[in-house]
Amino acid sequence: MSEVVTPEFRVSHHTHYDSEQINKNSSKSTNLFVSGSLALVISTALIADVKAEEVNLDALLVEDTSIAADANPYSEPGAPYKAKKLSDSKRSRDIADTPATVTVLTKEAIADSGKTELKDILSAQPGITLGTGEGGNSFGDRYVIRGYEARSDVFTDGLREPGLISRDTFALEQVEISKGPNSTFAGRGSTGGAVNSVTKKASLDDDFVNLSAGLGTDKFQRYTVDGNKVINDDLAVRLNLLYAEKDVPDRGPAGEQRIGALLSTVYQVTDDLKIAADYYHYQSDDTPDVGTYLVDGEPNGEQGYPGIKDLDFLRSQADTLTLTMAVDINDAVRLENKSRYGKTSNEYIMTTIRSDGQDRTFAGWQDNEYLGNQTNIIIDQEIAGRRHTIITGIELAQEKVQGATSAWAQRMAGGAYDIDFSTNTATKLGEATDYKLNTVSAYLMDTITLNEDWELFAGLRYDYFQYDLWLAASNGRGGPVPEKNYGYSDGFFNGHVGVVYSPWENGNIYANWSTSANINGGEADSAGNCGYGGICTDDEGNYKNAEPEESVNLELGTKWNLMDEQLLLSAAVFQITKDNVIEGGNDSYVTGGNLNTGKNRVEGIELGLSGNITSKLSGQFGIALMDSETLESFNADNVGNPKANFAKQSANLQLRYQVVPKLAVGGNATYSSEIYGGQPDAGASGNIRLDGYTVYDLFASYQFSEKLELRGNIQNLTDEDYYTAVYRGGDIVYIGDARSANLTLNYKF
Repeated sequence: MSEVVTPEFRVSHHTHYDSEQINKNSSKSTNLFVSGSLALVISTALIADVKAEEVNLDALLVEDTSIAADANPYSEPGAPYKAKKLSDSKRSRDIADTPATVTVLTKEAIADSGKTELKDILSAQPGITLGTGEGGNSFGDRYVIRGYEARSDVFTDGLREPGLISRDTFALEQVEISKGPNSTFAGRGSTGGAVNSVTKKASLDDDFVNLSAGLGTDKFQRYTVDGNKVINDDLAVRLNLLYAEKDVPDRGPAGEQRIGALLSTVYQVTDDLKIAADYYHYQSDDTPDVGTYLVDGEPNGEQGYPGIKDLDFLRSQADTLTLTMAVDINDAVRLENKSRYGKTSNEYIMTTIRSDGQDRTFAGWQDNEYLGNQTNIIIDQEIAGRRHTIITGIELAQEKVQGATSAWAQRMAGGAYDIDFSTNTATKLGEATDYKLNTVSAYLMDTITLNEDWELFAGLRYDYFQYDLWLAASNGRGGPVPEKNYGYSDGFFNGHVGVVYSPWENGNIYANWSTSANINGGEADSAGNCGYGGICTDDEGNYKNAEPEESVNLELGTKWNLMDEQLLLSAAVFQITKDNVIEGGNDSYVTGGNLNTGKNRVEGIELGLSGNITSKLSGQFGIALMDSETLESFNADNVGNPKANFAKQSANLQLRYQVVPKLAVGGNATYSSEIYGGQPDAGASGNIRLDGYTVYDLFASYQFSEKLELRGNIQNLTDEDYYTAVYRGGDIVYIGDARSANLTLNYKF
C-alpha cells in the first residue's frame, strides 16, 4: 500500500535573522491530530406512473464506469486522492502490495491544495525538510528526506534529473516519494529516499482541452493549457503550457515568474510496438527574498532592499528531450527503452545581512548537461509452478557540470560575475569548476508469488562510475591554491529483499531490507567544498582510498486496502543506519576532510492514509515520528547529537468533502516540530534552532457545469509566522509564505 500523503504546501522563501530573533518570532509547536467524519447519505425517490412490468431492471444496475480522457492512469478509479500503482515498471506490484513506504501525491490532490511548486509539496510531507543554499552549495530546490541529503535524488519519469532548479507541477500526473535507501532502483545516493515526478503523456483515447486561469492577492496570476489531439488511431499529441507570476505574499517586491511547456507525442506503430517522445522547457526568474527586506522586524528603506536591490536574482532553466519505446515481444516478455538528453542552468546573486548587520553576497552559477539511457526487459511468467516477474536492465548516464559556487567564485580573482553597479548588470565569468561523472549500471530483480499468501521481492544492482573534477586556481584562507584535478573510478553493489504476507483479503504485513551507497564528491554543485558533499581528501591529500558511504534500511510494515479498494492505510517502523560517512573538517569550504569516519542512524514510525473515507469524504494523511543520533565522528563532541535539518515529528492532513454534487469544500494542515541548523551528516549542536509550527489552508470548488469549475484557495489561514530551513550558522533562514488567496477558473472542452 502506498502512503499517499496530503500535499499541504508552503512556499518557503529566503530571509535572514539572527538565531535569537528566529526563536522569538517562530510559532510554538502545536500538536496535530486527526478526527473522523460521519458520512452524510442523501437519497431521493422517483415516482413514475409506469407499470411494474415495464421497469427495466438491467438499466437500474448500470453504473457509469467511464474514465475521463485526461484521467491520471496511475490513480485508483473513483478515488482521486489514491494512487493505485507507481509509474516505474521496475515496481512490478501495486503500491498496496509493495514492501516499502511510498508516498504518492496525485494531480487531483495537488490541484485542490492550490500549491504549484515541487519544493512546497515536498517540504510539507512527513519526514521531509528543506535545506538552504549556502556558500558551499547552490541556492535552489534542496530536499532532505528522513534526515538525509536528497538534492541529487530527483527523477522525472524514472530518469535522474540533475541540477538544483525550480520545478513546477503544471505538467505532472503525480509525484512519487520512495522512503529509505533504494539504490537498487535509483542508483547512487537515495539514502533517505528519492523523488520521481511523473509527467502528462499524449493519449490515444480522446481529444480534450483544459484551460485554467487564476488571479489572487499579491499580484498572483497563473494560466495553463492542457490539450490532447488524436491525429488518427495510432498517433496523438499533447501540449501543456504555463505562465505564472506573483509577489511573495506580504513581502513584495520579492516575487516569482514561471514559464513552461511540455510537448508530448505517442505513436502506436503496431499492436506490440509503441514509441513516444516529449520535449520539456521550463524557466523561472525570481527576485529573491534573503532578509534584506526586514531588519529587526521593520522594513529596511522604502522598498526594503539596500545595496544591489535591483541586481539580486535567482534564475533557472531546463530543456529536456526524452524518447521512449516499448515492445511486447510476446505475452510474457516486454522490452522498454528510455533515452534522455537535457540541459539545466541555475544562476543567482543574493545579498543578505548578517546578524552583525554586515552585508554578505552569495553569487554562483551552474550549467548541467545530462545524457542517459535505460533499457529494461520484463519477464512475467510461471516458472516451476510459481509466478515470477523478472526485471533486468542496463542504465548508462553521463553528467557534466560547469559552474562557480559562491565559495570558489569568491576565491577566484574575478568571482562568478563581472558586476557593473552603475548599470546594475552582471555578466557571467568563466567556470571555477568542471565536473564529469560517467556511470554504467546493471541490475536484476525478481518478484516471486510463492502462494496465495506469500510474495518474495529481491534485487541486486551494480554501479560502476568514473569521476573527474577540475578546480580553478583560487585564493584560500591560507593563501593561494593552484588549480587541481581529481579523478578516480570505483564500483559498488546494492540490493534489496522484501517479503509480503497476505493472509487477509484486504491487508498484509511486510518486511524489507535495502541498501544504498554514496560516492566521494557526489554532490556536483559543491565541487571542492568537502563539508557540503564535494570531493574530500585526508590530511595527506588522498581521496582515491575513500570507501563509498553505505546505508542499510530495515523496515516492518502493514498495508490495508479498504472500502472496495478506495481507501489505503499504511504503517511502518524503520531504521536507517549510514556508515563510512565522509565528514568535512574545520573548514567546509576546502577539500580537506575526514574519510569514512562517521556513522549515524535514523529510526521512526510512519503512518499514512489516502483515498475515499466515505462516499463524500476524501483524504490524505501522513505522520512521521523519528529520532536521530550521531554514532561515530572524527569529532567526539558530535557523538550523540541529533541530525541537522531534521524534524522529529511532522504531519500532514488534507480533507475534501462533497457537500452537494456541485460543491466541495476542504482544507489541509501541516505540522513540523523544531529543527536545528547544520549539515545533514553533521551532528546538530543545538545552537541554531527553528521552532515548530502548524499551518492551515482552506479550499472550495463549485462545478457550474460539466465543463466549468471555479476553485478558491486560502493559504496560511491564520497568517502564521514560521520558518522551514536554516543555514548552519543562522545567517539565512527560509520563511514560509504569509496569508494569501486566489481564485482559479477551469474550463474543459
